[in-house]
Amino acid sequence: MPSSCIAPPAACDGHGVVRAAFVLALFGWGVGFYGPPVFLHAVVARTGWPLPLVSAAVSLHFLFGAGVVACLPRLHRRFGVPATTLGGALALAFGVLGWAAAAKPWQLFLAALCTGAGWVPLGAAGIHAIVSPWFTVQQPMALAKAYNGASVGGMVFVPLWAALIDRVGFPAAAMLVGLAMVVAVLSIASRELACRPVDREAAPGPGPGPGAGAGAAPVPATPWCSRAFVTLAAAMALGLFAQIGLIAQLFSLLVPGMGPQMAGWTMALATACGMGGRVLVARGLGTQRDRRRVAAASYAVQAAGTLLLWMAGPEPGWPTVLGVALFGLGIGNATSLPPLIAQAEFAPAQVTRVVARCVALAQALYAFAPAAFAALLVAGGPGGPTLGVGTQGFFAAIAVVQGLAIACMLAGRRGAKFIVSDDGQAGPPTQDCCSGRGRGRQALGALRTTPRNRGLQALHDTQHQETSR
Repeated sequence: MPSSCIAPPAACDGHGVVRAAFVLALFGWGVGFYGPPVFLHAVVARTGWPLPLVSAAVSLHFLFGAGVVACLPRLHRRFGVPATTLGGALALAFGVLGWAAAAKPWQLFLAALCTGAGWVPLGAAGIHAIVSPWFTVQQPMALAKAYNGASVGGMVFVPLWAALIDRVGFPAAAMLVGLAMVVAVLSIASRELACRPVDREAAPGPGPGPGAGAGAAPVPATPWCSRAFVTLAAAMALGLFAQIGLIAQLFSLLVPGMGPQMAGWTMALATACGMGGRVLVARGLGTQRDRRRVAAASYAVQAAGTLLLWMAGPEPGWPTVLGVALFGLGIGNATSLPPLIAQAEFAPAQVTRVVARCVALAQALYAFAPAAFAALLVAGGPGGPTLGVGTQGFFAAIAVVQGLAIACMLAGRRGAKFIVSDDGQAGPPTQDCCSGRGRGRQALGALRTTPRNRGLQALHDTQHQETSR
């Protein structure tokens, strides 16, 4: 649907856009993120195909999505945000039907391509592109509210998928959920998404935000020249690699001891904790200037939950529940904190591109997590995977990856020195580049953008011209 066919509403409200993004995130994560682990279990139970084969389809789902998310800003410019989002919902609904009806492996992989591409406009990069133009000072809380739809999506859809598949079958469940999603996204695309702020002063809740200072350094032509970008992208990729690897197999690990319904509610507990953790972090960012330290603490809490699940046995007990809860506290922050860190460390005009690159690189890596960790479960022992039975290597590998994510996040603190503005907001840092020449250009750029130093800059230019003569 061309964006020009969608008439903009009479009034534009940034807070209404946040509510709409909440609904989009609810369907995007509920179907495209938390759905594949349930689909994996349903497909294996229905077809008897090997776990590594179906896990490879889940990996393809995320890997193909990584390629699409890298092109998302270009798709938004070419087709518009409303049409791109609606097209993603249609592809996602069609792909879920393919998962439910696949009779041969190639059909399953074709369905994975559709779902992988379809959930991207409703995912992290899509939600950030929809919400961020409307807010500056209030952007952390606005994004947190929108991303809470992801946690609610996990709370609602994991037990919903399990109940619908058990009662009406996978194909009927896919048709019901897909139809509801398309209708909801069509309504949002024709109203809230059709309106874009002309500038930030026209949007509710604007102000001189964290990324508006004079010291921000643009993303270099080769992004690997920036320590801030490299460490942020690596930390996000490793954190999500561990997270997706555990989430993709957690439902199947819990079913033997709890049953499908209780396993679904336990997964919902994890996502509920993720929503609470995201809100707590969003509120705490007002007093904590170092957002990387907050992100590292979130990864550490998840690692503690992983270790508790390592200790858990097949029967449900407090280590299982507490481990799932601690792991869940960081689920939302793994996707919402990196964009907020990028907002504080890069120039405003570059934030969208930085976020898209980070999400694309992260998704390209964590796409391999389901298949990689499934191989560890198969190597752990005969029979189907069960929590506490041959899962020691599985949880140990996840804990190691989480430790690497913490190290990468903290390593970037040496390359980003936060500037705190007069209103108490964390402003853009001064970034270390790979070469002294890059640091010199950055310092000179900051000098030029400071009004009170224009005289010094003019003197510098005069001396340079005389030296050239």
